[in-house]
Amino acid sequence: MEEAESKKKKAEFRLYNAMSKTVEVFEPIVPGKVGMYVCGVTAYDLSHIGHARAAVVFDVLFRYLLHLDYEVTYVRNFTDIDDKENFLAQIIKRANDLGEDPLSLSNRFCEEYVADMKNLGCLPPTHQPRVTEHMENIKNMITQVSFVIFPFLVICVVTVSKAHVNFAVDKSPNYGQLSGRKLEDNRAGERIAVDLRKQNPADFALWKAAKEGEPSWDSPWGPGRPGWHIECSAMSAHYLSFKFDIHGGGSDLIFPHHENELAQSSAASSDSKVNFWVHNGHVTNNQLKMSKSLGNFFTIRQVTFYPSCINSCSFSPSMIR
Repeated sequence: MEEAESKKKKAEFRLYNAMSKTVEVFEPIVPGKVGMYVCGVTAYDLSHIGHARAAVVFDVLFRYLLHLDYEVTYVRNFTDIDDKENFLAQIIKRANDLGEDPLSLSNRFCEEYVADMKNLGCLPPTHQPRVTEHMENIKNMITQVSFVIFPFLVICVVTVSKAHVNFAVDKSPNYGQLSGRKLEDNRAGERIAVDLRKQNPADFALWKAAKEGEPSWDSPWGPGRPGWHIECSAMSAHYLSFKFDIHGGGSDLIFPHHENELAQSSAASSDSKVNFWVHNGHVTNNQLKMSKSLGNFFTIRQVTFYPSCINSCSFSPSMIR
């Protein structure tokens, strides 16, 4: 009896919460259970050690929660279709360069990522959803986001132009609460795509109109594909509900990705709430964030002992952790 009671009383620990900008004592929404969603990789190449850092950070947190005897539902997604446009459309560009179907390419690199995580000794998450498997969830959430209902009025928070659906940030009363940014601080071209269909430079796409030769799906607004941010809101709500304990990712995702997730999830449901926003720092190379787009990265396989990729500079996976 005493042992059972002691298990119920979990050891106290603290996490830095990016929303409050303070270190807080962790308390789960449901006693004894934890829901955690972590933004995963865009699958178009082998993952680098910056990705390894993010995976290991949340693997350690996952293991610690299990050690404390919490029942943890850990969700980490794959972005397996392009959620950006033009020169930022990484999967489509890489597939075109290799003469490969974009969905085939992203599927291949999703599997390579899983192999890399196993080699690093990371426990598999409870769920590893892919965007292509959750189109209906995404389209349903966009419909939910379309109108925000306040006590005495209904406000449309999207603009639609030729099958392209944008979220209008001016209609989101608490926009900026996570990042601390003000709407007047947002300028097109600075982590915000330049788009003449926007009413405000910070407006962001929920659904992107189809282009010839690119993957697309039918929708109530016309053929297209999801925007960057809606996928994570839809998948986290599907697996964890609109209210869950921990949302994680790299610190570069605080703005615009997590800020926009917060805005659209709040529009979709008045019950939406994340208790802790938790972020990992970056691996840097010559004082710059390690990034595929900058080309200053080393893949996990380049620096670890890997069955098919052993070189003189390899380190054991435990050293990388």
